[in-house]
Amino acid sequence: MPITTISSRELNQDVTSAKKATKSDPVFITDRGKPAHVLLSIDEYQRLTKQRRNIADSLTMPGVADIEFELQHMTIKTRPADF
Repeated sequence: MPITTISSRELNQDVTSAKKATKSDPVFITDRGKPAHVLLSIDEYQRLTKQRRNIADSLTMPGVADIEFELQHMTIKTRPADF
């Protein structure tokens, strides 16, 4: 996959072009000639992260307070290992 590279200055001068470039590929943004950031479309970001959320994010979602659930007590018994 080809990667578009632009400087921070170029990004500041033409954000629209950088956003359009993310439709096909990620855009590397450099600071003083070194890659510093990557700009992705939301679709590409979601594909890469596969919508992973941690439990804290899930519990702070809007509407989560309206979900009713009861935790059930569970006893986990141990047993000797069979080598």
